[in-house]
Amino acid sequence: MRRALFGVTSLCVAFGVAACHSASPIGHALFGHTTPELPSQFGSVAADEPRAAIIGRDILLAGGNAADAAAAMALTLSVTLPSRASLGGGGACLIAHSGQKPQAVTFLPVAGGGSGASRPAAVPMMLRGIYRLQRDHGQIQFEDLMVPAITLAERGISVSPRLAEDLQAVHGALFADDAARNIFMRGEDAPLKKGDRLVQPRLARFLERTRRMGVGDFYNGAMGTFFLTEANLAGGGLSRAAMRDALPAVQSPIRVQGKDYIVWFLPPPADGGLGAAVALRGAGSAQAAVAAWRATPSAQANAASAQAWVDQAQNYTVALAALPASTSFTVMDRSGGAVACSLTNNNLFGTGRVAALTGIVLARSPDTAPRPMLSAAIVTRQKQVRAALASSGQNDAADALAKAVRAVNEGAAPAPETAQGRVNFSQCDGRACIAQTDPRGGGLALSDSEKKSP
Repeated sequence: MRRALFGVTSLCVAFGVAACHSASPIGHALFGHTTPELPSQFGSVAADEPRAAIIGRDILLAGGNAADAAAAMALTLSVTLPSRASLGGGGACLIAHSGQKPQAVTFLPVAGGGSGASRPAAVPMMLRGIYRLQRDHGQIQFEDLMVPAITLAERGISVSPRLAEDLQAVHGALFADDAARNIFMRGEDAPLKKGDRLVQPRLARFLERTRRMGVGDFYNGAMGTFFLTEANLAGGGLSRAAMRDALPAVQSPIRVQGKDYIVWFLPPPADGGLGAAVALRGAGSAQAAVAAWRATPSAQANAASAQAWVDQAQNYTVALAALPASTSFTVMDRSGGAVACSLTNNNLFGTGRVAALTGIVLARSPDTAPRPMLSAAIVTRQKQVRAALASSGQNDAADALAKAVRAVNEGAAPAPETAQGRVNFSQCDGRACIAQTDPRGGGLALSDSEKKSP
């Protein structure tokens, strides 16, 4: 039976938004008049954006598992890093429990299926994907896991270095949209900068309505109708049929067998996993392997054909065009559960348009741009989960992941080795947990075995 975590208050409401940046334990306001004994050991989390890691840590401290923490982290990223992880986008996750075969949940943004689009948008897959992940593997009521994101959107956040960089890179085009300009502009045609306050009341209201009405209503009910109207006014060209029919897929991961370990990778359509698997086997560049896979007419987006491709890996030399941006995170709990996710809008800020009255950044249709290289892996030894890794960094993402996995299997910590690749890493061995994020990315890593991240 699923249990309520928050009631009507969130983690941040319980002890103030500013306190969400501390390592203080969750107070009794979260649970009512009595304070249960909270675990001193929660596991490890890492993300490209600090608040997502903090929320994940707090969900684990409150008794949630890795799937619960992952759902809350993805929702938080839709508020704190909407350039790369909007509700309008999607992604892919690996999930594993010790003693069980890992699974992949893929929910990449798909084409909108409508007509008359001036800026074709993708069907928003984020909510359906993380809901499926958490429904199958979590133990907390999903609507409670939405509350931290709602609170952050309503009360405001301090703009992170990563979001500030993304705004600086694309604000000229982004500010052609009135709704986006009203959210992300700090002054006369200037984007918000690091440390500025970002408040998103419309997104908060939409999330709260979805929390009350349910995720299904966003795709099949009144909330879906409302979103479709706003998205199509922004040129998205989404159809009701596409919203209804686009579903997440549960798949078998790709696997690479080592001497005393197995590494499980995301399968296509999240084909960064395929590239990283090929590179781990020593068959050249992950990027080139993905390029060859995509250029092969017989290549099918399913785990069986991808596994055969990896097993017959060659040293490929095909090149890829520039790929869209993404973001990633990892989480491990103390019960042997792990989740590694990579999320995307198929472009920085997707179409560059916001479905105005919802506050949702629209992801770009995959029909109008190359697919992102979503990359994640989970390492098991003797059926026990040992590490979770996920990466971002456009064309470098899969190569960065392969190098990080190789380091972990050799008993070393991942080190930044590619120009754009950024890896998040969580590891627990039964005695101690560690977490690491690429220091160039402005993220945060937290574990119960360290006073601070490396």
